[in-house]
Amino acid sequence: MKLDQAALDAHPLPPVVDGDKETKGRLLVVAGSREVPGAALLTATAAMRAGAGKLRIATSESIAVAVGIAMPEAMVVPLPEDDDGALAFAAADELAHQVRSADSVIAGPGLKQSDSCNRIADALLASTARLAFDAAMLRCLEPLPDNKHSSELILLPHAGELADLLDCGEEAIERDPVGCGHRAAELYRAIVLVKGVASNVVTPDGESWTYEGGAPGLGVSGSGDVLAGIVAGLLARGAEPLNALLWSVWLHGEAGAKLAKKVGPIGFLAREIASEIPALLPR
Repeated sequence: MKLDQAALDAHPLPPVVDGDKETKGRLLVVAGSREVPGAALLTATAAMRAGAGKLRIATSESIAVAVGIAMPEAMVVPLPEDDDGALAFAAADELAHQVRSADSVIAGPGLKQSDSCNRIADALLASTARLAFDAAMLRCLEPLPDNKHSSELILLPHAGELADLLDCGEEAIERDPVGCGHRAAELYRAIVLVKGVASNVVTPDGESWTYEGGAPGLGVSGSGDVLAGIVAGLLARGAEPLNALLWSVWLHGEAGAKLAKKVGPIGFLAREIASEIPALLPR
């Protein structure tokens, strides 16, 4: 199926409601590291631009203060890290506590891959929050039984990460992105976005939607972090996981198209994408 306005109309977002920040959802962003501190900011900013109400960023303790200053809208939770800058095993215990008061979680952007990611994944999957996993969190994920989590997990892999999830080569993903996405969706009981020039959203039931819009400039460092943030922001507002992902892919692509007209087909920055989102959201 084509991911167009008709598809979005069939998968609506929650209506915009008046009220305080609690009415727009409580979001936990687990992102950033010494090497990539900006990932937490890109993800969190995009989530807020998508309409999330209450923001917490859980990130490596060495960058927590800097992240808090750069993102004054957020409460920042410092997580223990090891000598290499990866999150320590104790971070999973803190996140198990933090996730109890979250409506949605995005975990993975900018995190450093380590053995602790497995414990973090288990802690988050044991919660009732709506979850999206990206980057480092994808490389530690194990196949999930049907009853592992209370709502469908969203996975946001690029071709290399999807190949790891399926234990296959990237050429297999290139040959059959929808088929590989379906295999991953079944195996991990998740809704999977297969990223590429054309983006494919695939469900465990075999449904798929293809988005072919956007702009060449979206293929830039940090763009995936922005997409992850949009997903998390819509989940925080109460969107069903499939609806959140379909809208996020479209919003991200259309924001790129708008920037391409203003700036040029390439050369705009990932940090500029999020500012286009509010005007594209349904009223």
